[in-house]
Amino acid sequence: MAFTLATWNINSVRLREALVCRLLTEEAPDVLCLQECKSPVDKIPFAAFEALGYRHMVARGQKGYNGVAILSKLPLEDAGGRDFAGLGHARHVAARLENGVTIHNFYVPAGGDKPDRAVNDKFGQKLDYLTEMRDWFQAETPEKAILVGDLNIAPREDDVWNHKQLLRIVSHTPIEVEHLAETQDAGRWVDITRQDIPEGNLYSWWSYRSPDWDAADKGRRLDHVWATPDISNAGHSSRILRQVRGWEQPSDHAPVLATFDL
Repeated sequence: MAFTLATWNINSVRLREALVCRLLTEEAPDVLCLQECKSPVDKIPFAAFEALGYRHMVARGQKGYNGVAILSKLPLEDAGGRDFAGLGHARHVAARLENGVTIHNFYVPAGGDKPDRAVNDKFGQKLDYLTEMRDWFQAETPEKAILVGDLNIAPREDDVWNHKQLLRIVSHTPIEVEHLAETQDAGRWVDITRQDIPEGNLYSWWSYRSPDWDAADKGRRLDHVWATPDISNAGHSSRILRQVRGWEQPSDHAPVLATFDL
């Protein structure tokens, strides 16, 4: 079975319901993982997505903040969700397809503005969240799994518009990159996007603060698609839909897609 999966930080699924429907209509991924839904599960506009053929949804939500959802044309079952770092946030949900593949959808904390946990609790929460992810993957080595989401870290030098300038900016600091690498190594996760596109600058997020974001192109690759080694070779056709960032009233993130032949 071949299926295409997309991940997208939507920055309010209710506010951007029309954009989700447009993506589902124009790109028609089999599975769409959304982050930062900012909605209780019962308020997610599921009926609109169901009308487009996405009859299955697994989600975790809360009012006004966070929230993750997996929409699917393919049957899937709820495979749980964990509250990493005990934050009480809806930041993780998992679903299992009929072929046995488990999809993990994550929204890692952004970490605030200052990369110092002594003065910024949010940065400490981010590091703790990643540490608990790492420990979980070490304790329960994932198999036949895909991990996607807004991980809020751009790990490589060519995942940001200027490596030197961003070394002290949250999302690209050495300690964050190190924590993400440890998490990735613990689950033996393969970065599918970079497996397909190994060279060159690659971004999935552009700040709202830049009015001419496209020309300035000061982006970061914060959104990721990973897979376990047993299925990583089945992943291909990775792409980032940069043009979606230019839609009317957009999210500041662009969708990231990959196809798996499983």
